Amino acid sequence: MPLTGQAFIGAQRAAHAGSTFQALNPSTGQSLDPPYFSASTADVDKAARLAGEAAPTLAAASGISKAALLRDIAARLDALQQPLAERAHLETALPMPRLLGEVTRTTGQLRTFASLIEEGSWVDARIDTPLPERKPLPRPSLRSMLRPLGPVAVFGPSNFPLAFSVAGGDTASALAAGCPVIVKAHAAHPGTSELVGEVVQQAVAAAGLPEGVFSLLFDSGIEVGAALVRHPLVEAVAFTGSLGAGRALMDMAAARPRPIPCFAEMASTNPVFILPGALRSGPESLAQGLFNSFTLGAGQMCTKPGIVLVPDQPEAPAFQSKLADLVNQSAPFTLLTAGIAHAYARATTHRASQAATVAQAPASAADPACPAHAQLFETSLEAFLREPALSEELFGPDTLLVHCPSPADYLRVAQSLDGHLTASILGSEDDLAAHRDLIAILEQKAGRLIFNAFPTGVEVAPAMVHGGPYPSTSNSQYTSVGTGAIHRFARPVCFQNFPDAAVPQELQSTNPLGILRQVDGIPTRDPLTS
Repeated sequence: MPLTGQAFIGAQRAAHAGSTFQALNPSTGQSLDPPYFSASTADVDKAARLAGEAAPTLAAASGISKAALLRDIAARLDALQQPLAERAHLETALPMPRLLGEVTRTTGQLRTFASLIEEGSWVDARIDTPLPERKPLPRPSLRSMLRPLGPVAVFGPSNFPLAFSVAGGDTASALAAGCPVIVKAHAAHPGTSELVGEVVQQAVAAAGLPEGVFSLLFDSGIEVGAALVRHPLVEAVAFTGSLGAGRALMDMAAARPRPIPCFAEMASTNPVFILPGALRSGPESLAQGLFNSFTLGAGQMCTKPGIVLVPDQPEAPAFQSKLADLVNQSAPFTLLTAGIAHAYARATTHRASQAATVAQAPASAADPACPAHAQLFETSLEAFLREPALSEELFGPDTLLVHCPSPADYLRVAQSLDGHLTASILGSEDDLAAHRDLIAILEQKAGRLIFNAFPTGVEVAPAMVHGGPYPSTSNSQYTSVGTGAIHRFARPVCFQNFPDAAVPQELQSTNPLGILRQVDGIPTRDPLTS
């Protein structure tokens, strides 16, 4: 597929107009063709109007037909796995095995949502049968289920050019819910986004759906994103990125004359609590595991462990010495963009003024255009509690050791934390049993609690929670990974005293779809009895 640099406004390519930008190869610093045209205000309005026109048709589509669309997108992406990964590699410098795997993860997500909506029970159908003889007042017939919100604006992040981007989890779950999608592509990988966008547009056309089911817009600034969030036909926002950008979108969504939900995944430092059993069982292997985790993807992971609590015990020096050796000997990393590289350099310089630098990988003449060097910092418990900035996320290959006299002090740290995506506890099962009070606090601070594993890596599965209290996300009641992500883009609607033929199939008496429903409070797949 030749790249054009043009947006998809429904089935049409946007006309060449306005400013242009180009992706940069973060390894070499070279510009990548073609130039991309920033969308205009008219482009945003047309995409939103097309999405609004398409919304009723997509909302009325059956689970089977929407599942067919998702599977077709997945099949088309699988067929383009190699060229997709190659273009993403040029634009991000992420390794080819990671990117090939990311294509597989993207298509796996699409197929997972296809299976969910094909089966159909996700709509949470509830039926309360009428009680005409009830005193003092009769009960009416009540039937409720989840229905799609309408057009969703999806913002692609910098660090996952496929799995969280144009056809990633937000788009997959929104389409599965029956919501048209307008994607604002990330400026760091527009070529990858265009390739995927063409695949999605082709699948929409092949399904015979209205063209407004999907649009893809480009922009190197904030104007297009702001216009999308403020457009009156957009009903929800999905975002993955920095706290500053996410909070700005949250505020825009809330400031509209008719506010809309903004589902933003933002900042998290994912604390790791090392209990005595973990150090006793192997301090050097523990150090290797931690190093692998905070440098994975050059530390550009939302689940990177950025704070590590270490107790004062005999094995702690060996753990820290091994970790420092690994950092000092590590090769330079390539960050996703020049902006991220500059921000990381500033942030680590500031961190070095607040905490001691234990180890730092050296710079060299062979550094990439967007370089980062692994760093290890340390501080005391009291200093950490005094300085809130030490708990802030740094986007790159570093971590902070917080030395505590004993694990009993962990409660003070846990209570001081803001919201995080994850919190990890490393130790023995006896350690775990002895620290139930720590677990109870962490339940209030994180969306996913992890025992004896590091947080990087998110399994796409029904039970997964990729969310957490603010500032890790804008709404801790939802997840952006796993089948539960579909619930962000639907709301309950109740039909009172409607005749059977006038309600959706999911609520009809015969239960023609065979889904699991709650009838008079009892889960069942049986039809209603007269």
